[in-house]
Amino acid sequence: MRSPHPPLPERSAELRRRFAEEARSGRPDLATLCLLVGAVADGTLDEAGIDAAQIELDALAGRLPYRPGTPRAWASALRELLGERCGFHGTPGDYRRLESSLLHEVLRRRRGLPILLSVVWLEVARRAGAPVYGVGLPGHFVVGLGETGATAGAEPDTRGGAARERQVLVDPFDGGRVLTGADTELLVAGATGAPLDPSMLAPADPLNVVLRVLNNIRAWAEARPERSDVTLWALDLSLLLPSRPAELRYERARLLVRRGDFLDGADELEAYAEVVAAVDGPAADRIRDEARAARALLN
Repeated sequence: MRSPHPPLPERSAELRRRFAEEARSGRPDLATLCLLVGAVADGTLDEAGIDAAQIELDALAGRLPYRPGTPRAWASALRELLGERCGFHGTPGDYRRLESSLLHEVLRRRRGLPILLSVVWLEVARRAGAPVYGVGLPGHFVVGLGETGATAGAEPDTRGGAARERQVLVDPFDGGRVLTGADTELLVAGATGAPLDPSMLAPADPLNVVLRVLNNIRAWAEARPERSDVTLWALDLSLLLPSRPAELRYERARLLVRRGDFLDGADELEAYAEVVAAVDGPAADRIRDEARAARALLN
């Protein structure tokens, strides 16, 4: 399949407006934000396609058993439906495809990156009433079921001495496999070389999930210089989020210069230098030098 290309400018502007509005709402909807990202990426995704994706998530939730019970029972029901019957999973090759970061394509192909497969698990489980949340482990996104912030595994039940699971982690990239404590520690060690810190098990905020999705899209595009257009729109959407790294403005300015938009790039570099000057004068001077060099390219 040919890599998706963005819609026409008027449609793109409307989608970005809606993305910013949803991101700044009181309770931003993760599926809606991810589908708007998909529509900005893929000009073939129209309103009917967005609605169809939401309907499919609803339909999948309707196929789950009614409130199966414990976190492990929820995990088993989700794995049986999504991982086994529907075939949602990931492979190393999915990292090479832009579609693996687009929710509508993940729903169509049943394949994707860990974080997009996790979005499917989250949205289906949430619609079915499960106690579910995302867990942004370093380098690998997974899904938690049960109590938030608990250590995965079992703890003694003081009422009767039996073990009671407070939290179960599942890996949608591996078809919904339940992770043991050792599995989780191994994932973290493989990504960071450091041990698991309990703070890593905290629920992921939906806007942080979306920012991580956009970071993945940028990583895909930056490995393909001919797709700097993708890097640009991913940066544009990231900058519409209410909380994002300030350095993204600098990255966008430098990207404009690389794309030959020297004047706008220089203007953005100078604007960013004014922000930086308040905390780091020498760094601001270096950024102003970059702006002057960009303007010189116009001569």
